[in-house]
Amino acid sequence: MDWQGQKLAEQLMQILLLIAAVVAFVVGYATASFRTMMLIYAGGVVVTTLITIPNWPCFNRHPLKWLDPSEAEKHPKPQVVVVSSKKKSSKK
Repeated sequence: MDWQGQKLAEQLMQILLLIAAVVAFVVGYATASFRTMMLIYAGGVVVTTLITIPNWPCFNRHPLKWLDPSEAEKHPKPQVVVVSSKKKSSKK
């Protein structure tokens, strides 16, 4: 899954869960049944999971281009810089 695919999956998940929650609440309120509301919401979670978790082709439309190992060796690796978090005390 590429970066844009991850973003799309995240947006789909949020939208689908919101729709499932609203539908579950309305149906549960109309039927005065907490059990019905929870079953509808659980069904929405299952459907959302089946849509967003597998690596579907629609989530791979922008593949990443990686460097060849020989090309990567030509570029230096970034150096780690350690910054001290101690504060100097000033005497007056």
